[in-house]
Amino acid sequence: MKKIIFMGTPGFSVPILKALFESEYEVVAVVTQPDRPVGRKRTLTPPPVKELALQYHVPVFQPEKISGSHEMTELINLEADLIVTAAYGQFLPTKLLNAPKYRAINVHASLLPKYRGGAPVHYAIIEGEKETGVSIMYMEKKMDAGDVLAQRSIPIEAEDDVQSMFDKLSLLGRDLLMETLPNLFAGNIHPIPQDESKVTFSPNITREQERIDWQQSAPQIANKIRGMRPWPVAHALFEGARCKMWAAVPTELTSESAPGSIIKWDKQGIYVACGNNTVLQVTELQPAGKKRMTVTDFLNGNDMEAIAEIGFD
Repeated sequence: MKKIIFMGTPGFSVPILKALFESEYEVVAVVTQPDRPVGRKRTLTPPPVKELALQYHVPVFQPEKISGSHEMTELINLEADLIVTAAYGQFLPTKLLNAPKYRAINVHASLLPKYRGGAPVHYAIIEGEKETGVSIMYMEKKMDAGDVLAQRSIPIEAEDDVQSMFDKLSLLGRDLLMETLPNLFAGNIHPIPQDESKVTFSPNITREQERIDWQQSAPQIANKIRGMRPWPVAHALFEGARCKMWAAVPTELTSESAPGSIIKWDKQGIYVACGNNTVLQVTELQPAGKKRMTVTDFLNGNDMEAIAEIGFD
């Protein structure tokens, strides 16, 4: 029986780990990020991967930094055949990557060499891609640069956001991994080097990126809103405070008003002028200090005439 060390952290990793638990392979250890404070009450909360691992009574390692840690030494001493990672969240030292007989592989949520980095799903939606997918590749010291063992694509639908794509890609990655492992162990895979001329990157989203630029076109802004939902959530400024934008669609309307101007409103949306004379219909938003709400609820509690005079920054 082949022995596997699994490394992952968020919900994306859970179906992949569960499939390994229910397979012919032995998961000898699970490595995940430390428990973190969550919510307004800052309740110390274990990662989803840890919760699943404890159900299967598998040892869990949670080093703050794995490089040079005593946990890394313990993992190497397990003499696993393979390391499988999926959204773990740390770089792995070369010594650890090369310790298993079959090395270390990663389930990455993009069609490499596109979108190397920590936010591939966000960027695929923000950039208006029509499809994305999962790549399984060897792990190298350089981020997401290893040779690809297997790859599979999936369409990005107009209604998809980060959460829906994470859910789809998690299952896609699970299935592709379970199809790939027998061939990997049998030596029947011929890894394909990535084309460096086609590499793009998807670094973690910064606070500055969360802010909507109304100079962009309505379709671009709509993609950004979907590509940041449900986290970290795109926002505009209204009277200097953040107003989160949860849902919006581009319209066929045109406007010569300054980008950010509110040109009209009704129960279906607040219509905002954008770049290239386009218009965005905002349907769900969250003013500072309030809950997420539909436009209908927002209209019931606000003086839209006064708001329209100010507009969004």
